[in-house]
Amino acid sequence: MIIRETCVAIWDALHAAVMAQPHKEQWKEIADVFQKTCQFPNCAGAIDGKHIRIKKPVRSGSQYYNYKKYFSFVLFAMCDANYSFRYIDVGSYGSRSDSAVFAHSEFGKMLQDKALDLPEHTTLPGTTSPAMSFVFVGEEAFALGENLMRPYSSRGLSLARRVFNYRLTRARRVVECVFGILANKWRFLHTPIHLKLETAISAVKAACVLHNFVRARDGYNFDDSLTHSLQSHRPSVVRGHRQGAAVREQFIAYFMSPHGALPWQLEAI
Repeated sequence: MIIRETCVAIWDALHAAVMAQPHKEQWKEIADVFQKTCQFPNCAGAIDGKHIRIKKPVRSGSQYYNYKKYFSFVLFAMCDANYSFRYIDVGSYGSRSDSAVFAHSEFGKMLQDKALDLPEHTTLPGTTSPAMSFVFVGEEAFALGENLMRPYSSRGLSLARRVFNYRLTRARRVVECVFGILANKWRFLHTPIHLKLETAISAVKAACVLHNFVRARDGYNFDDSLTHSLQSHRPSVVRGHRQGAAVREQFIAYFMSPHGALPWQLEAI
């Protein structure tokens, strides 16, 4: 009872202060940091989902039993390039795919309904046209859209598409780093959580807002931050959006242009 009440109190006290939904100017600031550190322009965040190991919830059947053959619920997150959580959704069934968790999350619904207060379309650095939308970057498990970029499948890619995948991965790996920092700071995430389901969810939510609080106050130790026990979801096949495909092609053209190319990108792929 003490653990549950404490975790709920931490979430209630810190959520609004350290994980409030960004407004238009803050989205621009997030995108500026992604451009500066990851060289991916118009990027408003990186998204991903991870399995949190738990004991089997009472009377849950196979809903929380995932493809790795253990019980879990999902921590879905959107992170900025300062390695902080900007949105989390905690508690979805471990049997669900990334795309399903995203579609049913409040964040996914707000993105679909264009209710996130994203900035107006703007041109990419060094160009005068076309005006581009702000996007979130994720793995192949997510559906391509005007505001959501995913990599191309890895078979038979052209040079330009391989460059795009490399550039997107540079930005997307931020969320992997955040999960790594989280798990290495709050060690209970390395093993199955032996608490009631509701208490385990509250504990993960508390850890996420404490991560942001500590990150803002003390910074973080990046050493070995990518080594963690949180498992990714099983990739699922989802169809792309025609408008999203057009945006992705515009990014490709920019990354291969003199304005957007990185000196080392061809060697990196």
